[in-house]
Amino acid sequence: MMCKTVFLTVGTTHFDTLVKAAVDEDTLAVLREKGYTKLVLQIGRGTFTPIEGEHCGVTVSSFHLKPSIAEDFQSADLVISHAGAGSCLEALRAGKALVVVVNDTLMDNHQTELAEELANNKFCYFCYPDTLQETLTNMDVSQLQPYVPGKPMLLARYLESVI
Repeated sequence: MMCKTVFLTVGTTHFDTLVKAAVDEDTLAVLREKGYTKLVLQIGRGTFTPIEGEHCGVTVSSFHLKPSIAEDFQSADLVISHAGAGSCLEALRAGKALVVVVNDTLMDNHQTELAEELANNKFCYFCYPDTLQETLTNMDVSQLQPYVPGKPMLLARYLESVI
């Protein structure tokens, strides 16, 4: 059986709510049902550190920060990312199926608008921590459109409009 990997990143931020949602037993069961057997979590500056090892048929490992996570993006079959523009763009450039999770506790952020724009263009799915499990259950990554790195103007125009 092929090992399918999920890479979750919160960037350099603190987003414990997302990390906790990802390692919830019901969420892990959904990932396993979808064929994912490994979950690698980049937990940034968060204070919650998940228990590593096998849970619900999924091997969980985590780290806080490291100089580059490019290899983690490359080895992933699915990326779950906070709605930071850099992380989203890195996942899309790597050609990965992407679920963008908005941190709705941040004040004056444009994460929802970015996530909606990317989802409206069928580049990703988006949700909030409390709807992650539902989104994973209902997602069909074959319906996502490939992001064309040579045409970044769509994202650039959008970012310019909200900044």
